[in-house]
Amino acid sequence: MKDAFGLPRSLLILGGTSEIGLATARRLIARRARTVWLAGRPSPALDTAADRLRTLGADVRTVDFDALDPGSHEEVLGKVFAEGAIDMVLLAFGVLGDQAHDEAEPLAAVRVAQTNYTGAVSAGLVCAGAMQTQGHGSLVVLSSVAGERARRADFIYGSSKAGLDAFAQGLGDAMYGTGVQVMVVRPGFVRSGSVRSRTTAGWPETPLATTPEAVATAIELGLRRRSETVWVPGALRVVMAAVRHLPRPLFRRLPL
Repeated sequence: MKDAFGLPRSLLILGGTSEIGLATARRLIARRARTVWLAGRPSPALDTAADRLRTLGADVRTVDFDALDPGSHEEVLGKVFAEGAIDMVLLAFGVLGDQAHDEAEPLAAVRVAQTNYTGAVSAGLVCAGAMQTQGHGSLVVLSSVAGERARRADFIYGSSKAGLDAFAQGLGDAMYGTGVQVMVVRPGFVRSGSVRSRTTAGWPETPLATTPEAVATAIELGLRRRSETVWVPGALRVVMAAVRHLPRPLFRRLPL
């Protein structure tokens, strides 16, 4: 069960090598989380991530999970919940894709959409249902400011995040009053310390950039407050409210 501050004792990260996911795990372990599941495709990186979290004192387990295989989600994730209650699920998987390449190769664009949206819908519904059955839990969904308004530079990725964001909001409404909290997290450009995260490597620097650690901090605060939506950094809420309502001719001219 969660502690007195609403923080989880047990955690499942979908996207077990996600930098934001692992930063969140480290922060929550420091706040007395004791059981962590890392779900992802088998890889040395997943094993290394688990080993590093174990050194912090948590019981860390890995589970084979493929966002592109929704037919397996109910069985795979059901086994995790069968091992014991999960206080929090962090839906942290996703791919950025390559806009220029994906426009020319529609199947590559479909893969981005299937990973970021279809896979998330499947896994999100399975986990929300399991938490509803156990009577409590938080589903934290990593969205993106890119989903707020489609940009020429990344509209394939942005549209997949827009779909995910709308799904998570609706799921939150469906779970209202059941004991299950759904929290949508909308980070801006994410860099890792002085370098870019894997997702944004090679992209030009942008204003209001953030880090995996900052997102993890915001997630913790959101859990304590039982927030429904979290912006990272918080100033993006105001910025994107303005951007969302710009006339399209003007929006096209902005260096976004």
